[in-house]
Amino acid sequence: MAWIQLKFDYKHSDADTLSDHLMELGALAVTFLDAEDKPILEPLPGETPLWEHLIVLALFDAETDTAMMDNLLKHSDFYQHFGDSYEWEIIRDQDWERSWMDNFKPMQFGKRVWIVPSWCDTPEPDAVNIKLDPGLAFGTGTHPTTSLCLQWLDGADLDGKTVIDYGCGSGILAIAALLLGAEKVYAVDIDPQAIEATKQNLERNNIHSERLVLGLPDQVELPQADILVANILAEPLRQLAESIANSVQSGGNLVLSGLLESQAEELKQLYSQWFAMDPVALEEDWARLSGQKLSAS
Repeated sequence: MAWIQLKFDYKHSDADTLSDHLMELGALAVTFLDAEDKPILEPLPGETPLWEHLIVLALFDAETDTAMMDNLLKHSDFYQHFGDSYEWEIIRDQDWERSWMDNFKPMQFGKRVWIVPSWCDTPEPDAVNIKLDPGLAFGTGTHPTTSLCLQWLDGADLDGKTVIDYGCGSGILAIAALLLGAEKVYAVDIDPQAIEATKQNLERNNIHSERLVLGLPDQVELPQADILVANILAEPLRQLAESIANSVQSGGNLVLSGLLESQAEELKQLYSQWFAMDPVALEEDWARLSGQKLSAS
């Protein structure tokens, strides 16, 4: 079996209307890609932002009359925004799911932690193995910011410690902390979908523990923890700095990520009023900050 794909660049704000129009013309699926490699970093709940410059891919049945489709496109209101730049190409059938799965293998972070897709065998059965599938929302270890946090947790002594996962997303850091020996973990996120994703990943890893407190920020009373990990973004880390600092007990540890290398120094200086900060850790263009809470004077 084969399909044909319509592909073109598009610079306009009415992408949703364009998608509806292509579906009315018979498209089986419409996909928007970023034409300029500009990341959209964790929109707020309910937001569905798109890039300003798109690559549009519309998949049609192989029997579609492309000449007739050309005529329909040229007489549409959208034609002025892409003109003759579009092209048709044949898409051959293949086992898409198998091809996708083959791209993902178990990943190791530090010495003990592995993230293992559900269809893979665990490379080291005695290691800390977290079952998590790529493609899920909120983070699966493949992003440098998550990787940096997992590496820090892997190198820490969590036995008997209280940990806060501030902005838990998929719950990957909370799960890692539990499996690495934390006595209790508090996981919070402003997005209800993140709470559901964390619950699903807890079930996937057979974790049903009173050692975890999970919920939205107004549902969970956070203690002063031994360790607070916040893999969010630079702006909320800036706005919530005092609140985050107050959630770490004297002598406790702070781990911050979700920020670019260019943002690290400013945030390091901000948090240095409460913490003795470590050197910035980098992976690709992303940074991790860490430090130890200073004793109250």
